[in-house]
Amino acid sequence: MAELRPSGAPGPAAPPAPGPSAPPAFASLFPPGLHAIYGECRRLYPDQPNPLQVTAIVKYWLGGPDPLDYVSMYRNVGSPSANIPEHWHYISFGLSDLYGDSRVHEFTGTDGPSGFGFELTFRLKRETGESAPPTWPAELMQGLARYVFQSENTFCSGDHVSWHSPLDNSESRIQHMLLTEDPQMQPVQTPFGVVTFLQIVGVCTEELHAAQQWNGQGILELLRTVPVAGGPWLITDMRRGETIFEIDPHLQERVDKGIETDGSNLSGVSAKCAWDDLSRPPEDDEDSRSICIGTQPRRLSGKDTEQIRETLRRGLEINSKPVLPPINPQRQNGFTHDRAPSRKDSLESDSSTAIVPHELIRTRQLESVHLKFNQESGALIPLCLRGRLLHGRHFTYKSITGDMAITFVSTGVEGAFATEEHPYAAHGPWLQILLTEEFVEKMLEDLEDLTSPEEVSLFHSNSGLQSPGARVCLSVCQSPSSNFPKSTAGLRRS
Repeated sequence: MAELRPSGAPGPAAPPAPGPSAPPAFASLFPPGLHAIYGECRRLYPDQPNPLQVTAIVKYWLGGPDPLDYVSMYRNVGSPSANIPEHWHYISFGLSDLYGDSRVHEFTGTDGPSGFGFELTFRLKRETGESAPPTWPAELMQGLARYVFQSENTFCSGDHVSWHSPLDNSESRIQHMLLTEDPQMQPVQTPFGVVTFLQIVGVCTEELHAAQQWNGQGILELLRTVPVAGGPWLITDMRRGETIFEIDPHLQERVDKGIETDGSNLSGVSAKCAWDDLSRPPEDDEDSRSICIGTQPRRLSGKDTEQIRETLRRGLEINSKPVLPPINPQRQNGFTHDRAPSRKDSLESDSSTAIVPHELIRTRQLESVHLKFNQESGALIPLCLRGRLLHGRHFTYKSITGDMAITFVSTGVEGAFATEEHPYAAHGPWLQILLTEEFVEKMLEDLEDLTSPEEVSLFHSNSGLQSPGARVCLSVCQSPSSNFPKSTAGLRRS
């Protein structure tokens, strides 16, 4: 539960928001991380020292359900001359380390990220006659924060969130989100690390699909060119009734050209998926050849997890040959040397050590596999094939219900353990599938009706490869919603 109060209202949960002019004695008692973020807010809004604030009644670190301690709400006058309307500006407090005493986040030093390294912001167009900001965006931000805390998957600029419901629970077409850098909030150096500010941008379903098929940054740039769809500061208007492609049909041509030229920069998703080895039945319950929905799978090893994480973090550099990171990267305490050891990047496993030692898990070549996806995850397979593999890239599905992964690779990707001689290979519960261009084209023909709810099963003779008897069985069917808010998977871009 949360309550609304001015940030200067008395009460143990919400002390006044201090700024540069706060009394020294008070500032010294104020949580340093919170004080640093408030300082940036005061720089931007010097005339609003005590904004309205949605406050978690029972803090997360005391067992409450809401990870964000506060969401402050400011009135921004915009800039009519620059097509920036007046709007409400929401800023979260809690994804970063506010306290520095490990009650929520582990302190890892001042040079790295503070907590998860970011706070969320949101800009909502102010309606005529509206004297106070709506509070529903605060709950929206809490929902995203719960996902981050529960999964430890972080967001970055260009990411998208498929929400499948109007953000304000109305009849609005704004039902999904993109994330970008806040245009006004500057990164803050706190005593506990650096904090950046990621702004939520509400989008229509068609705009979300365009971001998936092409890239989030490209769609954000298009939204900036359409004042009623966001404008320079990407302000969300829940009453917007048209997509940017309906407002300006020429924008669809730009997206289509971008997809054809660049492909997709979406290198992987968190998804409901599973795979089975159809070559032969598992020998026992511990045999990781069979990874099924509803069973307890063997965990990915820390080193496999590291490779998957690096795959999705690095993605493809456009002017270089795509490379999967080595399966045995140089590691220290389970992490690469250049990564902070306290937080997982997008799609890292829940464990940093394997049930079975990594060096004892051999890479197995398979003759046939059965891939299983829920409907939303399966709908991204054409994107994986057309937007990634046909451009010489790779694409990874990382399960959100079990610690396993499926990576599709093209023949131009280096560092994969799936090869043209053995196109289906597994390292523990991590499956890699190498597909030739001819194979991809054939699959795309058979996947035209993939978005229908009926199960789709595809069997292919792998005649283009050197393993004549190999085959792929792919099933897409409805399944229970994921543990992401609104049945949504968290997505990560390269």
